[in-house]
Amino acid sequence: MNTYSSSSNRPCVASSFKLVAISLLLALCTVTMVPSAWSQESAAPASSESIEGGDSSSVGMQVAAGFSTLLYFPLKAVFAISGGIVGGLAYAFSGGNEQAAKSIWDTSLYGTYILTPDHLQGNRPIRFLGVADSTDAPAPASAQEPIQ
Repeated sequence: MNTYSSSSNRPCVASSFKLVAISLLLALCTVTMVPSAWSQESAAPASSESIEGGDSSSVGMQVAAGFSTLLYFPLKAVFAISGGIVGGLAYAFSGGNEQAAKSIWDTSLYGTYILTPDHLQGNRPIRFLGVADSTDAPAPASAQEPIQ
């Protein structure tokens, strides 16, 4: 009786797990890098810049923004998912109070998910905590029409 026959499948399982992990990491890199490239405005290049590549500092900032996003995005995503769950629980346990849940959802789900060179240079703020839309805020009591 060969007791070691089941151990021969272990290297195959380990290598397939590594392949899946590498594929997921590559997909995460692609998902986080492509939207930041799409969000870049296409401004007319200055006369001193080459149309093909840009200068080395802009490439360095883009690489730094990409690596920063790789570290920042998972933290923000976990925070947003947790906030979504906690907001749902707040809605359920408050007897359907949408305002209680919405205050949690606005803070956790909104905000910056992808860091760009503008964020790193300080031109745009990095908002880990979201800010509620001013259009969703209720109007003050004095501005409401009286009930007739």
